[in-house]
Amino acid sequence: HLQLPADLTKMHLTDNPHPQVTHVPSSQSGCSIASDSGSSSLSDIYQATESEMGDVDLTGLPEAPVDSEDEEEEEDEDIDRTSDPLLGRDVVRECLEKEPADKTDDDIEQLLEFMHQLPAFANMTMSVRRELCSVMIFEVVEQAGAIILEDGQELDSWYVILNGTVEISYPDGKSESLCMGNSFGITPSLDKQYMNGVVRTKVDDCQFVCIAQQDYWRILNHVEKNTHKVEEEGEIVMVKEHRELDRSGTRKGHIVIKATPERLIMHLIEEHSIVDPTYIEDFLLTYRTFLTSPLEVGNKLLEWFTVDSLRDKVTRVVLLWVNNHFNDFEGDPAMTRFLEEFEKNLEDTKMKGHLRLLNIACAAKAKWRQITLQKPSRDSPLFFSLLGGSDKGFGIFVETVEMGSKAAEAGLKRGDQV
Repeated sequence: HLQLPADLTKMHLTDNPHPQVTHVPSSQSGCSIASDSGSSSLSDIYQATESEMGDVDLTGLPEAPVDSEDEEEEEDEDIDRTSDPLLGRDVVRECLEKEPADKTDDDIEQLLEFMHQLPAFANMTMSVRRELCSVMIFEVVEQAGAIILEDGQELDSWYVILNGTVEISYPDGKSESLCMGNSFGITPSLDKQYMNGVVRTKVDDCQFVCIAQQDYWRILNHVEKNTHKVEEEGEIVMVKEHRELDRSGTRKGHIVIKATPERLIMHLIEEHSIVDPTYIEDFLLTYRTFLTSPLEVGNKLLEWFTVDSLRDKVTRVVLLWVNNHFNDFEGDPAMTRFLEEFEKNLEDTKMKGHLRLLNIACAAKAKWRQITLQKPSRDSPLFFSLLGGSDKGFGIFVETVEMGSKAAEAGLKRGDQV
């Protein structure tokens, strides 16, 4: 098992502006994972309002596969390939054994997929990892006890361990073991550097990738020049990197590569660069790794909603959140209350179009559930009220639920359709 970097307060975004989302068939879903499986943009929500699909009852219709049988067979083959770690290792090794000049774009992507899991590459941006993958050289030391670097030897490479374990014996008698994913060797500088201690293999078949000092310095130094650090009270709170997505020079700008949780939340309502159009979607997909509660975001959004100039931006974030990750609200009473308060704010500010979008998104994403209420006697109160019916021309909905009642404890919520 690979160890994740200890510091998860930083969010690293990939170069790919459209993150891949794994689609989970509803038949395999134990809860509402299926509703989260397809990430959609705000334009999808707007399109939903243009059609009258909300009036069509689709319940009871079986879900049919859309793809052809041939495509399904290809997908099965892909799953088989990726689920076999040994086969994956073989593909990576084939790519590694090629000379840097012979590596294709596909080879580099294969290496990138493998290397980004290793701690040595954890705090690097995707573009840096990609460049390092294009110049790395593969080395194997077959015997345990072999000396890789002597004490005082001039260093010329940065090494990352892919397999096996090495031991560094320092002149003061102390020693240190490094295993898969760890690195040793030079730092990103062109100065002459010398090994402190002796590096030996501890087991047979130790495998490494090596990156020459000139390449290592060039790649990391280039990134340093292209980064912009935002400081507050002497502390770096955000790091942005300049990116160019095409050679014409028209699609270029700064992309956030790491920041404190507070700055990442604040960036939701700031102007997003042309090279980072899916920042909000990326944030909503990954915030769980650096925030303890979604309410940290929810409370900020409610606070910003009171500012006229931020209202539209806040509403955009909430609509995307509801549409792409409805389980964040449905499975959390505090977030359900946040949604109700946000809905009331839309009503109070007469944002009827956005309110309709919110209602459509909630109705489309809500999952079926069964709730059982037991009354002590026929005359006992229900602790909830209903609205609607055939005389009203629409379905039956829960209008109110008494807080702390048996109905609330059972999970009945305002807005539930019976």
